[in-house]
Amino acid sequence: MNDIDKTQEHVTVTINGQQISARATLSVIEALWHTGNARIKGVGCLEGVCGSCRILVRRANRSKVTMELACQTYVEKGMHVIFPPFHPPTLRNYQLTDIKSSQEIESQFQRLFPEVNQCRSCGGCTESCPKGIDVEQGMHLAEKGQFRETGELFIECIMCDMCQTACPEFIDPQYVGLFSRRVTAFFHLQPANLIHRLEQLQQGHLTVIEPTTTALPEQSNGSQKHDVK
Repeated sequence: MNDIDKTQEHVTVTINGQQISARATLSVIEALWHTGNARIKGVGCLEGVCGSCRILVRRANRSKVTMELACQTYVEKGMHVIFPPFHPPTLRNYQLTDIKSSQEIESQFQRLFPEVNQCRSCGGCTESCPKGIDVEQGMHLAEKGQFRETGELFIECIMCDMCQTACPEFIDPQYVGLFSRRVTAFFHLQPANLIHRLEQLQQGHLTVIEPTTTALPEQSNGSQKHDVK
């Protein structure tokens, strides 16, 4: 402990079952590093965007457990913190180029995420989101085929997987949001009328008539061309 540490207020917190003393000005992840835990560089952003440092937090004299980010949460006296393990996601293979038209998006979605229809509306996913996203509403929108609205709702998603961990139906909401954002960018950033015309062309309902070049008629008044000098 250096001289600066000695002059500042310290609090006692428990992280992953280990009781440590750290400056009250440190974030949870910084407190972990300052007590000798290994610091791995190049893994996280420390700005609340990568989702790699999500934590379960129970504060002193409170029974409620909240889901937060260790890089954005300051240590408090009597705080208990757990870094939960990441669970491997369900493998979902798809290529946007294999979806031939915007009409096929919903059928592909049902093939990739059939469990969304089993949502209990329990609110666990929304409660677990450290970014405050209404995850449950996003699942209902996606189920109705409203992928643009779903994508906009998940624009702040950091793929921390906490919603997936909280879901009793094993839905992967973060990947539903990612799929919605991808198909929106792939299909709907172009004007709707242009998409409609392109689909008509692909289906053979429209014929492209290429313009032909015709020679201009020669002048018949006998006038001659003169160079302008």
